[in-house]
Amino acid sequence: MPVDLSSDLGRTTRRRATDPDSYVAGGWRTRRAEDGTLELVSAVERLQAAGEHQHRTAFRDLVEGLKQAQEAGRLEELAAALRSALTPTLDYTSAQSLNRFHKALPASLRGRSRIKLAILGGFTTHQLRVLIELYLFAAGISAEIYEADYGVFRQEILDPSSDLYHFEPGVIFLATHWRNVGHLPALTDPAEKVGELLEAEYREWALLWETAHQRLGSQVLQNNFDPPPWRSLGNHEMRHPPAPGRFISEINRMLAERAPPYVTIHDVEGVAAFIGRRAWSDERFFVHAKMPCAPEHMVEYAHSVSSILAAHVGHSRKCLVMDLDNTLWGGVIGDDGIGGIRLGQGDAEGEAFLSFQRYTKALRMRGVILAVCSKNDERIAREVFEKHPEMVLRLDDISCFVANWTDKATNLRNIAQDLNIGLDSLVFIDDNPAERSIIRQMTPEVAVPEVSEDPINFIEVLERHRYFQVTTLGAEDYKRTDYYRANAQRRQIATSAGGMNEFLRSLVMTAVIGPIEAATIERSAQLINKSNQFNLTTRRRTVAEVLALTRAPDWVTVTVSLADRFGDNGLISVVLACVRGDALEVDTWVMSCRVLKRGVERFLLNFLCKLAGDRDLGYIRGEYVPTTKNGLVRDHYAELGFANSQIEPTGRTVWQLSLCDFAPLSNFIEEAEADGPLP
Repeated sequence: MPVDLSSDLGRTTRRRATDPDSYVAGGWRTRRAEDGTLELVSAVERLQAAGEHQHRTAFRDLVEGLKQAQEAGRLEELAAALRSALTPTLDYTSAQSLNRFHKALPASLRGRSRIKLAILGGFTTHQLRVLIELYLFAAGISAEIYEADYGVFRQEILDPSSDLYHFEPGVIFLATHWRNVGHLPALTDPAEKVGELLEAEYREWALLWETAHQRLGSQVLQNNFDPPPWRSLGNHEMRHPPAPGRFISEINRMLAERAPPYVTIHDVEGVAAFIGRRAWSDERFFVHAKMPCAPEHMVEYAHSVSSILAAHVGHSRKCLVMDLDNTLWGGVIGDDGIGGIRLGQGDAEGEAFLSFQRYTKALRMRGVILAVCSKNDERIAREVFEKHPEMVLRLDDISCFVANWTDKATNLRNIAQDLNIGLDSLVFIDDNPAERSIIRQMTPEVAVPEVSEDPINFIEVLERHRYFQVTTLGAEDYKRTDYYRANAQRRQIATSAGGMNEFLRSLVMTAVIGPIEAATIERSAQLINKSNQFNLTTRRRTVAEVLALTRAPDWVTVTVSLADRFGDNGLISVVLACVRGDALEVDTWVMSCRVLKRGVERFLLNFLCKLAGDRDLGYIRGEYVPTTKNGLVRDHYAELGFANSQIEPTGRTVWQLSLCDFAPLSNFIEEAEADGPLP
């Protein structure tokens, strides 16, 4: 067996992790460069690995390093270190300290994505606003924020001359709490009266959403209500319809069930329950400062909100990559064998690993891609998934399985390439602190949470970081692992086919093509916001914005759903185009990378040309706006026969296709009816 030096380093690290200041060789002590400047990568790493007793020293070293980087003008390094250090486990004071460095950064380093956010609060929102902006920065998003005065959220929305309408936000955050519930019943009210009050309460919130959406086209993020920590009826609270706890629970259920697609409900009640309601609802801070919760929980609150906003613009992660030994089971499979590893009932540690597998299985079932990256013999590692009776995860759950003796940084790059996703879509969980440190340094795009040796900690860590935050959930998400498994079968067929045309013909592809509808709007917005590689302009749009375009007479929306003999690929492409003069101008063209090189773009262009011809238009125009990730489609329009009409210094290009010269492009896709049979 090859010598695994990182495993030896991991064992040394684990022995000395209780006293990181004493371990210089492994990198725990913050190193200094020759010029005396603190190395920020090392400072961040030490902060993340520090235990409770070393945290203050590690944070002080980081702040010193950030100051030196700022004074030396190394602002890009400063921004990168800040993003790495801004985890949801920071305390309120530390987060505020880091915000000073964030405010000193130029706009160009605040984030490539942009969001215009209005915060309308039923409580004092200043501290929350600062932290939301900070954690959006950590997610790579630059936020322009309008903050309304305390308690005037209704007036801001209902008054068309308010500053809210001058600001024109893309997203409105209704930062409310239980004291903003306006129809709380009396304890003596009968159940019928309580039902009427519930309906009245919901209608008032729905009116605010509808007004904001109709006037601004904004997406709305609305808090549900965290109930007060006390219960006047004690244990009977949830059985008595007019009791505050029961009433608030019912209105929360109505918000979740009835909210339209342009409204996202932020589960602040869940955040409060996670913290503990008595700790969360410290009355001193509301009475004296009108704060929604105790300051020490404000970071958790802001991170929860910012994770949803980040998901709206496509910044949530897609894939959980897992180590095996001491991560999915206890022990080393190569040494202990299937019968010797710790997994399953009857052993405390084995049950903890079992719980973690159940959690990851649930992630897989709702659309998170699972992959394995382990230093192991592949045959032996696979046997556990195939033969161990207590394994929850099976090989069918894993979209990419890599077990070898290559370094894990290289393997992670290969996994991202194999799945056709970016490194910044990966989250890597490994019990070995040395491996975690190496990955953070060699592949900084990959998210690597700091976990303890105890597997019972794994779920909480992933939950707190909210890597896989979701704002919508549909049938497409449940099938994602099936899509990747079918893609592996397609690749095998492609390697044995006589040529590309023979391969494409053998797939027997059919496609449903048509406008965005109620059933496809959330998936369409999801694809627009998550697609990076096959994305001609990388313009992000909320569900509310897409919905507005479907109603605009001069806009055309198109979706394509593709199936073949291996299965249904789901909705895989979206086009948004606008009629301007004698041309149909393509504003957005995105496609899932799962279906690259299948001829979908040729099939879709034929449809666009027919649609434009039916409107007596003469041209189709498109543009390419370069980003760091969409070089794949640089020649997209040229390959479809468009002529280049404009080149800008930024790299942006404009292309035009004359319909009078256009002949339909050949492809191997047959159009099907929406309810037609799959091949």
